[in-house]
Amino acid sequence: MPRYDFRCRSCGATFELRRAMAQANDPAVCPQGHPDTVKLLSTVAVTGVGGGSAAPQQAPSGGGGGCCGGGCCG
Repeated sequence: MPRYDFRCRSCGATFELRRAMAQANDPAVCPQGHPDTVKLLSTVAVTGVGGGSAAPQQAPSGGGGGCCGGGCCG
């Protein structure tokens, strides 16, 4: 089940809740009981099987644009 981070506008507390994605935007009450909370934007880091970062991929060279990449279309 996904985790969502919230911040209380009343007391400033930051807390997380586990809830179904269908409930992601439902109101949340802070641990102190304040109902005025906002969901925070979360960032997710995803790594490959090895845990390292992959080398950046380069766009293929050649061609010349146009709809088919062959340069015949201008």
